[in-house]
Parts: sequence; C-alpha cells; structure tokens
Amino acid sequence: MTAAELAATFDSTNLRLDATEPELAALCAEAATHHFACVMLYPANVAFAARELAGTGLRIGTVIGFPSGRFSTAAKRAEITAARCAGAHEVDIVMNYPALRAGRPAEAGEEIATLTAEAHSLGLLVKIIVETCYLNAPQQLAALHLCEAAKADFIKTSTGFGSAGARAEDLRAWAAARTGPIALKASGGIRTLADALALLAAGATRLGTSNAGAILAEWRGGAAATGAGY
Repeated sequence: MTAAELAATFDSTNLRLDATEPELAALCAEAATHHFACVMLYPANVAFAARELAGTGLRIGTVIGFPSGRFSTAAKRAEITAARCAGAHEVDIVMNYPALRAGRPAEAGEEIATLTAEAHSLGLLVKIIVETCYLNAPQQLAALHLCEAAKADFIKTSTGFGSAGARAEDLRAWAAARTGPIALKASGGIRTLADALALLAAGATRLGTSNAGAILAEWRGGAAATGAGY
C-alpha cells in the first residue's frame, strides 16, 4: 500500500463537541493536502467546509440522526436534504439500532431503506452506522442484511460515542457474510497505523478517524499517532 492509497481510505473526522472553526479549517486543509476520501463533520458545519474546500475536489461527509439514531424518520430525511443543499456529498446515517435490539428488525430496515433511497435520489453516497458495540453477533449480521436490502453503499461499525469502536472480528464476519457489493467502514478508536492496517486487512475500505494525519505521518516514518481516535 502506498501513502496515497492509505490516505484515500480516510474519512478525516472532527465530531468533537467543542470543535472550533479554526480546527475545522485545519481539518479541511489537511484533508485537501493529502487527498483523504472526505472530511466528516456535523451538519451545521457542512456549508463552512464547502467554502473551505471550494475548488479542491475534496468530498464532504456529514452525520444524520447522530449519535443515537433515536430520531424520527422525518427528522432524518430533513437532515439529509439540508446536508445536500449545504454541499455534502456523503451521509453517515445512524440506524435505529434500538429497534433492532428490541426485536423489530423490520422497523429498522424500513427506515434505512427510505432514507437510503432519499439520499441516493439527491446523489449522496450512503453509509449506515449500526453501532456494533451494542449488538450481538446475530444482530450484527441482521444489520448487514438490512443495509444490503436497503442498497446502502456502506455499513459502518460505530459512531465513536458508544462503549467501544471498530473491531476487526466484526468486520471479518461482515466480509464473509455479505451477499453483494456493500462496502465496510470502520470507525471508533482508530488511533495508530497498526489499528488502521488491522481494520483494512479485516475488510474495511474506509476508516473514520480524527487521527488521519498522524496515522499517515506514522506510515511515512514519523512519530506514532496519538489522539482520541473517533
């Protein structure tokens, strides 16, 4: 893997509650310099990122129904539409995983099918966050198949706000069980180059992390990456 190939896997993220505009501007500049896959920030910051990244070609992603997923479908649809109008290219939508945990998979599946169709109609790439740390193994596989049925582009492990982040074993299970082209995104707790490489080896093709620049520097021989590791 080259440095450019590694960089192209990163959704460089700042979803800190205390993030400032200078910090978001630095995130955008770093992402454009290294050609990361996208920047990932809150919906209210999409228009700011669009201004910062104008002319760079870098993609902008945002989160929908974040971090709990416990929002009405109408509210999530409104967030998706507003994000597209503000300049987003990708949306990471939190599944109503509490419904899945409660034994109502059809409810969770119907919502993500509706939201995925809406986002695709607006030209957005769709990643569904299922929060693996709160799902047992059968529920994780059920979530995968619901995302496949909804025709989502990616299934994503975590918000980074749960009790645990991405785990290689969960990605390997998804990679073995998927029946179509859905891609895998790992996020949560990705702090070092070793973390990133293990998750890529397990099947991820996108990595959501607040440490993208530091991990890339570590690959190039710099100091070990440190940080919160969204």
